[in-house]
Amino acid sequence: MQTRLSAVFLDTPDGQEADRILRKCVHCGFCTATCPTYQLLGDELDGPRGRIYLIKEMLQGAEPSRSTQLHLDRCLTCRACETTCPSGVRYGRLLDIGRHHIERVVPRTLRERLLRRALLAIVPHRKRFAALLAFGRMMRPLMPARLRAAVPAPRPAGAWPAPRHVRRMLVLTGCVQPVAAADINAAAARVLDRLGISLVAMRDGCCGALAHHLSQDGRAREQMRRNIDAWWPEIERGAEALVVTASGCGAMVRDYGELLRDDPAYAGKAARVSELFRDVSQVIAQELAQPRVTLEPKSRPEGARRVAFHSPCTLQHGLKLRGLIEPLLQRSGYTLTSVADGHLCCGSAGTYSVLQPAISRRLKADKLAALQADAPDLIATANIGCLMHLASGSDRPVRHWIELLAQAIA
Repeated sequence: MQTRLSAVFLDTPDGQEADRILRKCVHCGFCTATCPTYQLLGDELDGPRGRIYLIKEMLQGAEPSRSTQLHLDRCLTCRACETTCPSGVRYGRLLDIGRHHIERVVPRTLRERLLRRALLAIVPHRKRFAALLAFGRMMRPLMPARLRAAVPAPRPAGAWPAPRHVRRMLVLTGCVQPVAAADINAAAARVLDRLGISLVAMRDGCCGALAHHLSQDGRAREQMRRNIDAWWPEIERGAEALVVTASGCGAMVRDYGELLRDDPAYAGKAARVSELFRDVSQVIAQELAQPRVTLEPKSRPEGARRVAFHSPCTLQHGLKLRGLIEPLLQRSGYTLTSVADGHLCCGSAGTYSVLQPAISRRLKADKLAALQADAPDLIATANIGCLMHLASGSDRPVRHWIELLAQAIA
């Protein structure tokens, strides 16, 4: 693709990166076949190819409008288009650049500004989110059905084994997950303990993804630096890896090195964090590939043998991790049901379900229809956002896959 980016923008690191990305796009249109919003809305400007055109025009000097902003807002950032693209276009990164630029030049409505500020003020802060969730649970019987379904029931955390192994790995505690589903990281700790690895929880917080995707880069960088400071003493003491159990957070942590590459105080540390990052499925699959390492179930799981697995977009398109979790579940005694269109997004996408509720609900309905078509006993996924989103509309339990694995070997 030929580009003529404005000289002012081309003289910046973001401008130069955007120019390189744009020049790789050949406008073939393969991406539209896997874009959830294009499939739903049928508008070229609500697909990757159209959005690339809008970003290109904007960076070349065209005046962006509210309509431009709307089409960019409607993107889920699921990155299914990147998986499909034969030219290797880094669409997700280009979208970040385009969104950050338009955020500075196109004013948002008062309602949009207040909603985004509320999300940033509550969700990434564990105590605030816990207080809001506790209030929601207390008021749950009085809520309308749709709102009531969005409030997860309390689930106690299981035992977390005390550190006892020479091999140590850190785990991102995060913000929403320990409040909404406290057993996920504990389940990971129990599984890794069986493999001879102690999982160490840190006093960290939000990975920064929410602020980053709402174009609040300064706040996202603060959160990234704070986490690095929390992890660094254990990294210096020889922690083997930084394990993440939420694929949405994992996709963010994996990019710390790139996002902080221009920070003289943190560039080296951020690169090291990205190097140490592992999704929990990578750790378990790698350990089980070693000779004489086993993780056999104590008994065949009862009452929930048939599982429909939903692979989050951040896992399969962002982290490019496919086919690791399904064999682990099968090896643990579960039978996987067939799921059509497994590459499509469920509509959660971080804050998307709040900011674009109508499209999100349609995507959730389609995804649940596909997941439940083969009559599973329950649904498993690998990201807390997807888990809460799907659970709000499912008539079957929705769990993190690591909880099922821990249950099978308990």
